[in-house]
Amino acid sequence: MATTYLTRTATANNNSVGKWTFSCWIKRHKLGVETNIISFYSTGSYRSALRFDSDDKVRFYEVWNGSTIVAKVTNRLFRDTNAWYHLVLAVDKTVSSPSTQIYVNGEAITSWSTDSDYTQNESGKFNDAEPIYINAESSVNGGTNVQDISMSHVHFVDGTTYAASDFGSTDSTTGEWKINTSPTVTYGTNGFFILKDGNSVTDQSGNSNNFTVAAGTLTNTEDCPSNVFATMSPLHKGSNVALTNGNLTCTGSGSNASVASTLAVSTGKWYWEAKLNSSTNNYFNVGILKSDVRIDNLAFPGDVADGYVYAVDGNIYRSGSSLLSTGTTLSVGNIVGFLLDLDNGTLKLKVNGSDVYSGNAVVSSLNTGDFWYVAQGANPSSVDINFGNGYFGTTAISSEGTNASGIGKFEYDVPTGYTALSTKGLNE
Repeated sequence: MATTYLTRTATANNNSVGKWTFSCWIKRHKLGVETNIISFYSTGSYRSALRFDSDDKVRFYEVWNGSTIVAKVTNRLFRDTNAWYHLVLAVDKTVSSPSTQIYVNGEAITSWSTDSDYTQNESGKFNDAEPIYINAESSVNGGTNVQDISMSHVHFVDGTTYAASDFGSTDSTTGEWKINTSPTVTYGTNGFFILKDGNSVTDQSGNSNNFTVAAGTLTNTEDCPSNVFATMSPLHKGSNVALTNGNLTCTGSGSNASVASTLAVSTGKWYWEAKLNSSTNNYFNVGILKSDVRIDNLAFPGDVADGYVYAVDGNIYRSGSSLLSTGTTLSVGNIVGFLLDLDNGTLKLKVNGSDVYSGNAVVSSLNTGDFWYVAQGANPSSVDINFGNGYFGTTAISSEGTNASGIGKFEYDVPTGYTALSTKGLNE
């Protein structure tokens, strides 16, 4: 979804019914920021929302006539930017207590830093005929607290309280919580089901409670709860790197401008693409970095012995100096394809689909068994990484190359035997 938000206005004043269920899958790309998942907003004195707080806890709250009437805040922190979280908010105000339950990945939250619940049959605005916002608290000032997130399979049920097990189940082999793509639920008048198929805001519940894109660009990523692709990590980067667009656009502005991917690999054959957006010098570089190297104070991945990067000047850098010249310099708009073969310890390159260095390995001495991250350095420059999501920034690939593994979408052909750096790719 990235930095956009969705909205519609509910048609029925059904808060008095006292029962509802909200379910969604969400992937965070930024930590330490308030992120409203769903909100019913009338005014500042009458509002409610399920959100991540700026301390990365989950909060459900409702304000009625200026006073907070319910506040449920977890003790648990949610700081995994590579994971999809399944959140379920289930409310039944017809009972005395507890009326509110939150589930994360199928497990009911039982430990709260704040635990204030509705009184029985208490009034409120959640599920009333009010504007509904997804990824925003309200439309004030063009949308408040709109964040860079991904969302999938967003359900709202009006009039019935369901458990997490109605929307997901535990995989008997892996033990992981997995999505139920077509749950058997009764949606009720205000209910809806959106983002079932990528970026569709058309309601799939049968109610025609469609949403509109209120701001920003809604993109359809290949990354989903059943196949999580690598991104660049906000927890494994220098202070002068800014990550946007689902942590796939990297922009550097100073010397500590290195960043590593969320997934590391030690075996197999892996393919990804990087598009150069801007660069004023040779410091733009993308390559690989051994997993035990600290990156937060590293100027560039190619400054260390366990880093290999391809730079604008066409050189492969290691230990701060040129390892070899490929003979192919880079310019803005170029798309570099990386072929990392950890079964044979080699790294090959392509630029705009054509072989670099006559198709020979630019690195041929990687130790098999070591874990390697994708790494990027930028000072100053900007680059978009495509791990198979099918986008460079918010722009979809212009044409899709062949992909023998069938995992991910890339601009150029993926060589036979190589696959995308994703959970499905890792499990092949």
